[in-house]
Amino acid sequence: MLAFLGRRLLWSLFTVWAVVTATFFIYNVLPEDPARVIAGPQARPADVARIRTQLGLDRPVHVRYGLYMKNLVRPPAETKDDAVWKVGPLRIDLGVSYLKRKPVTQLLSKALPPTLLVGFLALIIEVGIGAAAGVLAAMKRHGLLDYGTVTLTLVGISAPTFLTGLLLQHFFARELRLFPLDGYGQTSAEQLHSAFLPALTLGLYGAAYYTRLVRDEMITLLKEDYIRTARAKGQREWVVIVRHALRNALMPLVTVVGLSMGGLVGGAIVTEKIFRWPGIGSLSVDAIVERDGPVIMGVVILFSTVVVAANFLVDLSYAVLDPRIRKR
Repeated sequence: MLAFLGRRLLWSLFTVWAVVTATFFIYNVLPEDPARVIAGPQARPADVARIRTQLGLDRPVHVRYGLYMKNLVRPPAETKDDAVWKVGPLRIDLGVSYLKRKPVTQLLSKALPPTLLVGFLALIIEVGIGAAAGVLAAMKRHGLLDYGTVTLTLVGISAPTFLTGLLLQHFFARELRLFPLDGYGQTSAEQLHSAFLPALTLGLYGAAYYTRLVRDEMITLLKEDYIRTARAKGQREWVVIVRHALRNALMPLVTVVGLSMGGLVGGAIVTEKIFRWPGIGSLSVDAIVERDGPVIMGVVILFSTVVVAANFLVDLSYAVLDPRIRKR
């Protein structure tokens, strides 16, 4: 078990490093000059050159990469606690924003709670709706409910996130006025109320995949001999479905939950801009437009770590659910 976890952990760390490295070099070979963006279109060449020197942008890209990776993880004595993230004995230093002139860790720490709130609610919505709809469709196979569910899942899979968000915003915020049009709110109740539409936008997109997955898996499982045996013993139908069939559908469901983290991350970027949600997605879009390299790198490191950690937990869940996987 320890060897299995060790291999997965090393692979996860390598994946994060590869994503960060690729993003750094792609960003630094783009033709647009961040110093020019910071200085403004009317700035003199001497001012642009001075800013470029201050930021270290006049150095070769491989030198900048080495300095960035060296400064990324520092010992406690070399950092200020208000500018870093503490991870055990280490300190994660993501640098300072070019334009906002604030530590990137502070910007991410402020934007992370709104994103986590929407992401958590979206995950509950997509798993709850997807699993329930998939089970009901499988139980009523070839019926009106089954055909209707399959049609709705096709629509949900095909519809882009921004279209779903705009439609929900129009009907529930503008027309019915049940939810705020955009914004975050001040109190916890207001924030939870404001987060519902963005979470529903992301949740409906993911629920379509969960529904198809659970439906297909349940249809296969309901044909198994142990299901017939359970029914022959006189067990109630809901007991057969929940205790026997649904329990054995956990493996593929766990897989999709882990992989859906990438979809939540990508969808959050668009959804947060639609609803003017002050999360990581909005921060990343602004950083890309402003060519704010340290913020872009910080967002990539955070998002890649979240996605890789989620998939690591999926591998761990596999090892718990199926001991044979530990020997691979």
